[in-house]
Amino acid sequence: MSALRIHWCLPRGDGNTKAAENDLPDQLNMDGMVGFAQEAEELGIDSLLMGMGCHLPDPLPLLGALARETQRVTFILAYRPGLLPPTLFVQVANTVSWMADGRLALNIVAGISPAEQAYYGDFEAHDGRYRRTDEFLTVLHRFWRGESPISHEGQFYRIEKAALGLPYKRHERPRIYISGASGPAQQTAIALGDCWLRYGDTPSGIAAASSTVLAAKRAVGIRIHVLARHTRAEALAEIEAMMSNPDEKHRKTIQQFAANCDSEAVKTSFRLAEAATNDWLSPMLWTGAVAYRGGPALCVAGSYQEVAEYLLEYKRAGVSEFIFSGWPTRAEMRRFAQHVLPIVRELEGRERDR
Repeated sequence: MSALRIHWCLPRGDGNTKAAENDLPDQLNMDGMVGFAQEAEELGIDSLLMGMGCHLPDPLPLLGALARETQRVTFILAYRPGLLPPTLFVQVANTVSWMADGRLALNIVAGISPAEQAYYGDFEAHDGRYRRTDEFLTVLHRFWRGESPISHEGQFYRIEKAALGLPYKRHERPRIYISGASGPAQQTAIALGDCWLRYGDTPSGIAAASSTVLAAKRAVGIRIHVLARHTRAEALAEIEAMMSNPDEKHRKTIQQFAANCDSEAVKTSFRLAEAATNDWLSPMLWTGAVAYRGGPALCVAGSYQEVAEYLLEYKRAGVSEFIFSGWPTRAEMRRFAQHVLPIVRELEGRERDR
């Protein structure tokens, strides 16, 4: 089996906030983002996820700037169909592919909140957003296959004789991640994507949920947090210290946002957290930060050896990619790359040699 792909979530600055803190939504530290991306590259992180949402700066201009400050790391651009028409989106992606020498992947997100979608003038319901996503991606694939001119008339888009002068770098296309825990998300990943991406669960839970995707020969990835220390006792002590003096106002904001979501991924994460015993879904999966950070905050926590071995359990369950975050995320990325990842690679080597 191929080695696990290790990605990280790019913060909007230095990435120095704790799990129970609001992470400065009204600030953008560009120098911090550049430094983070450059260190991720030095540490051997495969890709950096650039999220999108009303609480974040728009990723498109940031992507162009960061691509010119790095040489090897790939950027996974999260974007939502419905904001840009397909022709313009392909034009942007193709342009970035030249700026970044092809170091671009797409995380297509249909949307998680009707209220937030409405901010952008989008009032399409959950399943309709996935039908639009399918139509959007179908047109994108036609461009990247080299069809020209392209005419299309569907439920959501009408295009007449579209032709673009600049192709994707090397006439390739970006790797496509489809986010979501619902049936429509899985079907979109199977039909039009390369990797189904979802929030965390136990290895057995992931295996059960992803059987259809794996049978269709698509990759499975998880977005999740990690907290690793020399010993399990140190990891548990770090959790206790990190959760002291939590931002309860922020927790209530997240709680209200989740209550109004129509995303199955978000709902599933909160159901898992509610079902956990003393904030632990399993001996290795801590849920205590979900109330403050939402679905991605399910966290693999333990010693370096324990975390590495648990990641191999996910791999045996069919997971081939992880998008990690941490608290503070830059320090955790450094710790993970220096202490956990070498153990992961050693364990993978042993399994290949069997």
